[in-house]
Amino acid sequence: MANPLQALSLGELRQRTSAKWRVYPSDVLPAWIAEMDVPLAEPVTRAVTDAIAIGDTGYPYGTIYAEALAEFAEARWGWEIDVGRSAIVPDVMLGIVEVLKLITNDDDAVVVNSPVYTPFYQFVSNMGRRVMEAPLDAAHRIDLTTLEAAFERATAGGRPAAFLLCSPHNPTGTVHTREELLAVIELADRYQVRLVVDEIHAPVVHADAMHVPFLTLPGSAASFALLSASKAWNLAGLKAAVVVAGADAGGELAQMPEEVSHGPSHVGILAHCAALREGGDWLDQVLAGLEENRHLLANLLAAHLPGVRYTPPEGTYLAWLDCRDLDLGDDPAATFLRKGRVALNSGPSFGSGGAGHARLNLATSPELLTEAVRRMASSQPER
Repeated sequence: MANPLQALSLGELRQRTSAKWRVYPSDVLPAWIAEMDVPLAEPVTRAVTDAIAIGDTGYPYGTIYAEALAEFAEARWGWEIDVGRSAIVPDVMLGIVEVLKLITNDDDAVVVNSPVYTPFYQFVSNMGRRVMEAPLDAAHRIDLTTLEAAFERATAGGRPAAFLLCSPHNPTGTVHTREELLAVIELADRYQVRLVVDEIHAPVVHADAMHVPFLTLPGSAASFALLSASKAWNLAGLKAAVVVAGADAGGELAQMPEEVSHGPSHVGILAHCAALREGGDWLDQVLAGLEENRHLLANLLAAHLPGVRYTPPEGTYLAWLDCRDLDLGDDPAATFLRKGRVALNSGPSFGSGGAGHARLNLATSPELLTEAVRRMASSQPER
């Protein structure tokens, strides 16, 4: 199988009408939002077209998504998911909102590890909870001392609180180790903080790391994990995700309003199931292409932008670039866009620790990745 990241030309990609290709003018090279520059896996295309052909476009029903996820999780990670403690939700972020409604109240604190996925701030704040940051350390790993201090503040006066963990972490690409996650569970138990884990990028972990499904860990029984095939198979436009509850949280998950299950796309669920059950070979080819790209980026930066500090991500297809030595201010992505006509994600939008940084999407062809760095380099002032 050929590398899916090399299957489409720039001209073919510009025919797309999704956010990646329409937010910016046509002279801008988009390297920002988490959409991959790939054709769909053939089993996904077949599942969608077969559904359309017979008019199978009604309302979602049943546990077929959780069953497909359970098969994938058992094969890839050795995780035996209890389908009876699962629920379908429209997508991971809306699922997080519904879970937080079950375990927290208005104005309770939700702790996050900044810099972190921008919608964590937006969705949590919009639902009337307080976002409390516990920044990662300089190596982009969980700082347990900082996290404990945040838990102490969050639960002051005996208030409920939750910790929203991104695993693998977006934007840094950090894959948390078993030891780190066990330490988080111990702290959460000590302070009675509930754990909600976003594992949307779990299938996209590289050879030098290993994803540890949170609910496989001792002490995680009161926790929730949210997963979706959307990132690994480029299915954001086919909305669907799954919440899985730990052994002691199934009763709470059962209290989720029935109408939440109306939000996922039935066709989306069919596509996700096909990806999980039949798209493994395609995913492995994408991972091989990403493996090449994450190291290609290191070489390109060394040659053209040596002032940018970059650690190849352990997971995700996102590169977190420390551009502070370029003297481009708090938001170097703004300069790259204005002068180089290349779009990256703005570092400050990821919260504390984001100033002077930018996020770049690696899920493209080596040619377009090379062009993105060339454009970034052209943004530097003459010295």
